[in-house]
Amino acid sequence: MKKLLSVILVVVATMSLSSCSYNSMVKLDENVKSKWGAVQSQYQRRADLIPNLVNTVKGAANFEKVTLTAVVEARAKATSVQVDPTKLTPESIKAYQAAQGELSTALGRLISVTENYPTLQANSNFKDLQVQLEGTENRINVARMDFNTAVQEYNGKIRSFPANLTAKMFGFSEKGYFTAEAGADKAPKVEF
Repeated sequence: MKKLLSVILVVVATMSLSSCSYNSMVKLDENVKSKWGAVQSQYQRRADLIPNLVNTVKGAANFEKVTLTAVVEARAKATSVQVDPTKLTPESIKAYQAAQGELSTALGRLISVTENYPTLQANSNFKDLQVQLEGTENRINVARMDFNTAVQEYNGKIRSFPANLTAKMFGFSEKGYFTAEAGADKAPKVEF
């Protein structure tokens, strides 16, 4: 009887120590999902700008079709990768980030190749789209930093004692971060 009573006391003590943690974990989890929605929204904004950019480039010059095709294909791949906000695992974040990285690379090639076309550079629609794209890239960066901050807060909460006991009981698991893309630690090579 004493053993049963002591087990019950331990369970009650554990529950009481961590019961208020459950609500804060739910709030932090919802915050992570909200921040993830903001990340996706900014990436979607970029994806929505790309057809206009491609059409402007097509209309302004007899442009390299290979470059345009690479951008269109990368956009299609990037928009096809979807991550369920309830399953923000490191693997799913990495897959999403890889698809978006391919699109960033294709866009970078497109912008750099357009510098060889003075009429395109003078086109006001193209300039406006470049400015919008640059602003969107900045928004993406801010949204990713906000997401990582929310994930850090959430992961810290579910890993600290006694909240980790509640997290395990209710199935709260670690979320993945956005990380630097491969090769981001090396400065681009500039040649004149």
